[in-house]
Amino acid sequence: MSRREMSPIGLHKALNKIWATPPGWGRLSAVNHNILGKRFMVLALVFFTIGGVLAMLIRAQLATPNSAFIGPELYNQIFTMHGTVMMFLFAIPMFEGLAIYMLPKLLGARDLAFPRLTAYGFWCYLFGGTILIIAMLAGYAPNAGWFMYTPLSSGTYSPGINADVWLLGITFVEISAVTAAVELVVTILKMRAPGMSLTRMPIFGWYMLVTAGMMLIGFPPLILGSILLELERAFDLPFFDPTRGGDPLLWQHLFWLFGHPEVYIIFLPAAGVLSTMIPTFARRPLLGYNAIIVAIVAMAFLSFGLWVHHMFTVGIPHLALAFFSAASALVAIPTAVQIFAWIGTLASGRPKFDIPMLYVVGFFIVFVCGGLTGVMLAMVPFNSQAHDSYFVVAHLHYVLVGGFVFPMLAALYYWLPHFTGRRSVYGLSIPAFWLILIGFNLTFFLMHLTGLMGMPRRISTYPSNWGWDWLNLLSSVGGFLMTMGFALVLIDIIMQFRFGRRAGRNPWKARTLEWAMPTPAPPYNFVAIPEINARADDLDIDALGGELAGGRGYLAFPRADRQETLGVDMMTGEPDQVIILPQPSFLPLWTALATAAFFLGLLFKVYWIVPVATVAVVILFFLWTRPLGARRNMGAIEIGQGRAVPADGEVKDNVTYWASLSGIAVDATLYASLLFGALYLAVIAPGWAEPLPATNWLPAIALATAIASLALARRAEISNAKGVSPAPMLLLATCVGIATTLILVMGMAIIPHPTSHANLALRFVLLAYCAVHSAVAALLALHAWLRCRGGFVSSVRATDLRVTRVWTDYAAIVQVPLWAVLLMLSGGGLR
Repeated sequence: MSRREMSPIGLHKALNKIWATPPGWGRLSAVNHNILGKRFMVLALVFFTIGGVLAMLIRAQLATPNSAFIGPELYNQIFTMHGTVMMFLFAIPMFEGLAIYMLPKLLGARDLAFPRLTAYGFWCYLFGGTILIIAMLAGYAPNAGWFMYTPLSSGTYSPGINADVWLLGITFVEISAVTAAVELVVTILKMRAPGMSLTRMPIFGWYMLVTAGMMLIGFPPLILGSILLELERAFDLPFFDPTRGGDPLLWQHLFWLFGHPEVYIIFLPAAGVLSTMIPTFARRPLLGYNAIIVAIVAMAFLSFGLWVHHMFTVGIPHLALAFFSAASALVAIPTAVQIFAWIGTLASGRPKFDIPMLYVVGFFIVFVCGGLTGVMLAMVPFNSQAHDSYFVVAHLHYVLVGGFVFPMLAALYYWLPHFTGRRSVYGLSIPAFWLILIGFNLTFFLMHLTGLMGMPRRISTYPSNWGWDWLNLLSSVGGFLMTMGFALVLIDIIMQFRFGRRAGRNPWKARTLEWAMPTPAPPYNFVAIPEINARADDLDIDALGGELAGGRGYLAFPRADRQETLGVDMMTGEPDQVIILPQPSFLPLWTALATAAFFLGLLFKVYWIVPVATVAVVILFFLWTRPLGARRNMGAIEIGQGRAVPADGEVKDNVTYWASLSGIAVDATLYASLLFGALYLAVIAPGWAEPLPATNWLPAIALATAIASLALARRAEISNAKGVSPAPMLLLATCVGIATTLILVMGMAIIPHPTSHANLALRFVLLAYCAVHSAVAALLALHAWLRCRGGFVSSVRATDLRVTRVWTDYAAIVQVPLWAVLLMLSGGGLR
């Protein structure tokens, strides 16, 4: 039977066979976004449960004055781990999991751009989070606060491995966040359904595009800060030690350059959920689609100018206080635009109430209160009084629980039928909502009062004569009520799988693409990829679902046992390539295990493991590409509807190229943060008045060789375009890249006593950064040479060469500011 004669059931079976994950131990090789999205969300809920138990221990300790329930040392570990788990192991991975599962469905794609990268990110998340939890159970949890302020977290005041667990464990977990950000950006830009231009993209896609872009820019400062602090703790490089030219405030700047945008990184996906659900229950399209897009872009832009909002009391100049105070108040405007758009959508529609809408109403109540207290804290005089009090704790929870947990609970009840094909058990879900809402407000509203009465944060006990007793007792009672509500939600989910009423394909009568498929979703999502001729959150889903199930669309046939989806023009949505995705593989798991060995070697100071693990990671990443690509030019490939487009390996504007650019954006942000740290210490830190020894002229030679490597990579690309083998040029570029790396390492070796002063330590780290990137460029050139030898490169199939050229360019470019900053540092700073 030809593919055009296949029945819908036969087509479903054929596609299911191609896209299915092997059973048994083969489940560990899963790369499908349906499986991985669920794994992210389930694991995030496990960590949420752990964080909730820690919160109850905190409330039990603070319920009465002079409590001896847990001692100060254990309390410090518990409150540190509570914040760490909720911020890093629950909130961000939870929305990542939701996006990984939902975005391809909303965009009309069959999977994400890099399934193996998603799998690698999940394993890094699992292993990194497990390190933190095991350390806590063993009594070695971090105890300096989830913000790890120096000098409290330095080796002098936090000996042992407690702080190292946080620094290395969180850095390990952040690999997952960065890989997810790259994955989401590329998928949204290049893997939408044909006809889905940016102006037709569902609003959730816009929210996630902005969020993922913020993650690319927002996470590197924290990663850099963690690396620098670990280098100080492990090797005594004094970046934060004021007695040797460092400054503890540098940590605060790096942390809050991540920390304040993170609040919006957490809020925006939840707002995207609301913008998707509210039109469904209002039974009308979202009001102010364009205005909301402008608002979320403005919010993202403003969020990166607010980090000093958390540092008003550290002694910064008054002009800076005024600027950051104004910016902190200004961010309320794009937030208000979204809230009024949601209210206007409900007011102008015909709203119907169901369980998800209860949590939407809870969101409005809680988040607006948090926003009002946020404006209060943006005012410097009030902030100076309330800083580091329980008023700030209350504000933080009103914003994060109101702005994230309530929308995510709404999303849970809205999309759970997509996972289970069943509806919730209303006898449990309604009491659960009221317990959570009442318990939350009882817990945290009263904290505003204790904060205004002077109760500081992070204390493990308090005397009985300061008037906080009854407020803390009621807060603790509210906390346990809220916990009962969450327990009922968990029971409701379990009951829904067993006893929930069967739900049809589109139980909410929604108008977005994820409901135009069977529920639970098959591994390939769509039998046929749809063509979109209207805004993708205002479609006739019932009619479209039947058409797609019947195979009326693109790629509605199996071909050569390949997992195929479409790539489109970034702006117009016109199909321009067939993307061939990789099959299930254990390689992401092995690579994550090798990465875990790298971090565990650092944690336990078994340093011989580190280079071995690094080599293993590099080899495993090389193995990732072995089955990918083709040894012959495929030409135009039929996609249905009378159209044909090239394979992704034969076009310049493919997902691999855009992933490389996204990776460079992450890397460049980390480098900019490092340069910021160097300039900050040169201007602010004590002990920089006297010039220190100049760095040797070796970096200038390294710059010259890096430019030579760049020229060779570009020459290889030009030769390949002319049909001449690029292999000799690539091999030479590899050798020159290795030489550049060795020269930079020699420059590091001749720096006298880098532990003696932050000036010399910064030179050492700047040279190390450039050496690592020269090594990366050399490895990519070697990889491209191997691909040439394997027959995977031609004048048309040149992605490996383009990626090599881009990273070789970057490895050379970063040496220009290196050379300039080294000259500046040799002059004793900017005085």
